[in-house]
Amino acid sequence: MSIKTKKATFNLSPEILAKLDKAMSEGAAPSKNAFVERALDNELKELARQARRVQWEKAAKDPAFIKDISEVESDFTFADGETAGSMDR
Repeated sequence: MSIKTKKATFNLSPEILAKLDKAMSEGAAPSKNAFVERALDNELKELARQARRVQWEKAAKDPAFIKDISEVESDFTFADGETAGSMDR
């Protein structure tokens, strides 16, 4: 099963290209395309994690959010205790 790809062209510094060549010679990935795609995927995931972190930091200062979380914790206190007891068996 092949994954459909689309050609993209980027300009990279000679230093980065040399490092890429070295990584490839050491078997870092099956191809330069695979290596670059993996690196971009990792970077984009990190950006998404950072954006979620910012949202959680905002939520932590939001009184309505804090109240909602407290209510959910209160609602599940008994259920959590009941479940915890059954996990010991």
